[in-house]
Amino acid sequence: MERLYLDNAATTALRPEVLEGMLPFLTTSYANPSSMHSSGQRVQRALSAARKRTAEAVGARPDEIVFTSGGSEADSLATFGSMTGSFARAHFITSAIEHHAVLHAADALRARGHKVTVVPVDHDGLVSEDALKAALDGTPSVVSIMHGNNEIGTIQDIARLASLTHEHGGIFHTDAVQTVGHVPVDVRVLGIDALSLSGHKFEGPKGVGALFVRKDIALTPLIVGGGQEGGRRSGTENVPGIVGLSIALSLAVKELPETQPRVTTLRDSLMNGILASIPESALNGSRTSRLPNNVNVRFAHIEGDTIVVGLDLAGIEISTGSACSSGSLDPSHVTQALGLEPAAARGSIRISLGRANTQADVDRVLLVLPPLVARLRGLAGALTVEGARGS
Repeated sequence: MERLYLDNAATTALRPEVLEGMLPFLTTSYANPSSMHSSGQRVQRALSAARKRTAEAVGARPDEIVFTSGGSEADSLATFGSMTGSFARAHFITSAIEHHAVLHAADALRARGHKVTVVPVDHDGLVSEDALKAALDGTPSVVSIMHGNNEIGTIQDIARLASLTHEHGGIFHTDAVQTVGHVPVDVRVLGIDALSLSGHKFEGPKGVGALFVRKDIALTPLIVGGGQEGGRRSGTENVPGIVGLSIALSLAVKELPETQPRVTTLRDSLMNGILASIPESALNGSRTSRLPNNVNVRFAHIEGDTIVVGLDLAGIEISTGSACSSGSLDPSHVTQALGLEPAAARGSIRISLGRANTQADVDRVLLVLPPLVARLRGLAGALTVEGARGS
């Protein structure tokens, strides 16, 4: 049985072209890019070219790109690093549906004595502009609101939220890990001060990411040492990973005019098929302002993790939500923020498509999922009856 991978929001397969571009820096061109000899300078030129490719892909300048170990480090650097100078005691504002990389940073800032405000979202997962306005109280503020949610797929109006922040003298960061490479992202159009991205979300390597930070934004490094990355992130650069990230990102952005509408069509076919064929099913997140590859649905009278196991036995790989929270029996903080009851939240699953998926893959899910849900509901009902008899 050929396995069908539909968990691309968690991670993606490395593209062959990316691996090919990385290999020389794992084998022959292995010198340290800070070395003065010819081999080192050759690697330094490759690093500069990768920085330029990455910057161009998001509408930034090369000197505004800081390479990191991934999206979580980029989020932490943006959050903690921007709190310097007049923002040293800044008010930190974020949303209730952020990735834990941001929410746990908020917890750490609160423990250090910072004022922290978590603004709510509506039933579609959209940030309340009124709540953000109310939170922007005139004190120096650092705002971090994600572009596209990793669980429910809702895309925020980041340009509007950033504009509100700037009207009140604040700094605006967005975690764009799920959107970069999947929808057009231009930091100038969005009007943001900082943006996080991660290579393995768009068919690049794991363990490498980047932070765009506007040139005139002060940034205190989290990692000190040799002063690499313009003094903003020390440590010998992960050149193979950085080269791989830049190639994957360039390819993803170049192919967006073809891949985005095609994957969106697959998403809608899958989403509408599930909702039409399975009674008491509902969509989580916005139907219209949504990532092109994200289907997050919930089913009454059933647990999402049992569906994941059932589909896995049928050779189809999905998830219940964020891979960073897998194994937890508690409902997702994201689905709870939508106002769902715990039982409804636990009935959610996430199916995330990739560039290689086809209509045949969608048809396979729609063939397997409805009878699986019916069977699991029947088992759950039987257990409930048996439990009632036993009591």
